[in-house]
This record gives sequence, structure tokens and C-alpha cells, in this order.
Amino acid sequence: MQSLFRQLIQQPLLIPTRTCFRSTKPYNFTLRSIAIMADEFVRGNVLPNGVALITLDRPKALNAMNLDMDIKYKKFLDDWETDPTVKCVVVEGSSSRAFSAGMDIKGVVAEIQKDKSTPLVQKVFTAEYSLICKISEYKKPYICFMDGITMGFGIGLSGHGRYRLITEKTVLAMPENGIGLFPDVGFAYIAAKSPGEGAVGAYLGLTGNRISTPADALYVGLGTHYVPSGSLTALKEDLVATTLSEDPDQDIKSLLERYSKNPESEPRLKLLLPRIISTFGSNKPIKEVIKELENDQLSGDTLVAEWAKDALQGIKKGAPFSLCLTQEHFSRVASAQGKSNDDLSKLAGVMKAEYRIALRSSLRNDFVEGVRAVLVDKDQNPKWNPSSLEEVNTAEIGALFEPLASDVGELSV
Repeated sequence: MQSLFRQLIQQPLLIPTRTCFRSTKPYNFTLRSIAIMADEFVRGNVLPNGVALITLDRPKALNAMNLDMDIKYKKFLDDWETDPTVKCVVVEGSSSRAFSAGMDIKGVVAEIQKDKSTPLVQKVFTAEYSLICKISEYKKPYICFMDGITMGFGIGLSGHGRYRLITEKTVLAMPENGIGLFPDVGFAYIAAKSPGEGAVGAYLGLTGNRISTPADALYVGLGTHYVPSGSLTALKEDLVATTLSEDPDQDIKSLLERYSKNPESEPRLKLLLPRIISTFGSNKPIKEVIKELENDQLSGDTLVAEWAKDALQGIKKGAPFSLCLTQEHFSRVASAQGKSNDDLSKLAGVMKAEYRIALRSSLRNDFVEGVRAVLVDKDQNPKWNPSSLEEVNTAEIGALFEPLASDVGELSV
């Protein structure tokens, strides 16, 4: 059998649309049609003062990213990084409804159903994870307007950038356990730096629960500034009208000082921090997490009781295997913090580990079943395998972290 790498080189590129899940026919686009799609969905412009602008414009799909969009996005960043006329990069969605809802998952699953050795899986994760590393190490100021829905790969495109602008419309979440995958895109790295020595991030990753207030988004570290949604246009206009100096970071910081606000409320997650640490800290097994949440539901403190109820509901949506995988992955990354000799202490090392996990876990039946239940048939009743936490084979989870075969190859970043 040809390796995925050889298939990557030799096979024609198949780009499925979000609707092709129901289709039995592959969508074989020409390179020209792919380029046209990318130009429509990911637009890039360099303005006279050196501000380069990327606009995601696929509103019907909430700016979900497919392979050609990933490639186009990264090409803009690659070209602009070495272009002396470009001073900074601004990234936005075309409307306040969504920055990006994440990966175009249905298309990937459609290809997996037809052929488990499809090269599309490796292409997509290579493109996504390479793009995340590019953003995190970008040499020029990278400013992301996280206005509206920002989930999954949307957090990958924003959460590792230098300036992360949250609005009152921002909705953040990593719900991948609920579709039989795991919270990837380097979220474990962000989570490890979150309050409670990573406990808050572990809570968000395991439950998939949403962050929908600027205060919580800033508290977790997903945002750097809160700018009201209605002020983003004026901020962008002022940035475009600014004569940027040799130190554009100082110009950007001055502008953000004028436009950013303090959230009107205290972070809810800060108030809950003791309970979150108690429940999700210290590498606690999932069954113990659930037991503690069940007890917290009975708390006389309404805030704690409601939080525990929501957290339980989120966990129960996840595939048992995915929950155990997430707990193991996040624990490894959190434990690596501050250890410079541990690859998982750096984002590039985390992305290499997630590449191994993603290539393998995406071919498990849970992923196809989760997408069917949540996104296609929408019956919200996935049949997970294994069906319970007790049935999860820890050796199978450990195997996902092992080096990839030489004919597949590791992520090169």
C-alpha cells in the first residue's frame, strides 16, 4: 500500500464541500477552481500604510476552514512576513456573526468514509498545524478580531496570535470531544497556562463549555484586549490611517489603549476557581471528576450548583475514549510547563504530538459517528465505541502518542 506521503504527492486533490457528506461522489476540482474558491473565501490585501488584511468570507459556513482556505491563508502570511512594505497583519471575519467556527469537518469525514487511507486527512492536519505554528512565531504584529463565533480551528487561528481582540459577541469553545475527536489546535498549550495551573483550561477542554463573556475570555488568556464590537471598524480605520513607525507594535499598543475597555463584570470562572481546581486539577481521572461534579450539583451555592450541572452536561456529550484521551494529553502538556528540555513545553512540540494523535484518532469510528449524530442527522444520540469510561483501553490511548511510521512522517514545523 502506498504511504500517505506518496499519496499526498501523487493523487489528485479532492476538496469536499460541507454538503458532500451525503454524496457518494468525490468532488474533483481543478487547481484553477480551487484557487477561485480560496480567493472568494480568504481575501488578502496590503493597504498603503503597510497594514495587511486577511478577511474570511464564507458566512454560510460560519467561515469554517477547508484545505484550500488553509493553504491560501498561510501563503499570505509567508509572503507578507518577508515583504518590507508590510508592517502588520489584521485578520477578521466578514461579519460579526463569526470569526471562524473551525475546520470544515463534514468534508473530511466524507472522505474518511469512502477511504480510510485518504490523503486528505494528512493534508488537512498538516496545513492546519503548520499554519498555527506560523501564527505563533510570526515576526510581525498579528492582530485578530475575534468577533462572533470562534471555535475549534477558529481558536487555532486566533488564540496563538500576538493581539487577540475579544468583543461582547465573542463565543469561544472547544467542543471536539462531542464529535469523537479531541480538543486540538494547540489548545492544550493555552490550557496549561490558564489559571489554577491549567485546571481552568482542562475544564474547558473536557466539557466543551462555552466562554461568552469578555471577562472570562481575558481571564483564561484567550483574549488580550476587550474592544466592543461596534468599535472594531473605527479601530481598523484608525490603524489604516496611521503612519506606522519602525516599531509598529508601539503604534498598535497606543491604538488599543484608546479602544480597549475593561469588562463590566468580574470573571465568573475566577469566582469558581477553587471548585475548578478541586475538580479538574491534579490529573484527576474522569470518573472522579464526574463524581465530584455530581456532588457539587447539590451545593447550596447556586453559582457552584449551576456550574457543576453545566459541566456534567458537557462531559456527558463527549465520547468516553475522547474524554480519556483529552485528560491524558492535557495532563502531559501541563506537566511539561517550565521544563525547557521537554518538547511539550513549546507549542511546536505540542503540535507535533497532536499531529500523531489527530492522524490516528480521526480514523476511529467515533469521529464519523460523532459528526453524523451532531452535524448531519442531528439526532444528538451518538453510539460511541467504547460506550463507557470503564471500557476505554488505556494502552490504546497511549499508542496514539507514539512516533509515526517512517513512511508517514512527523509534522515538520
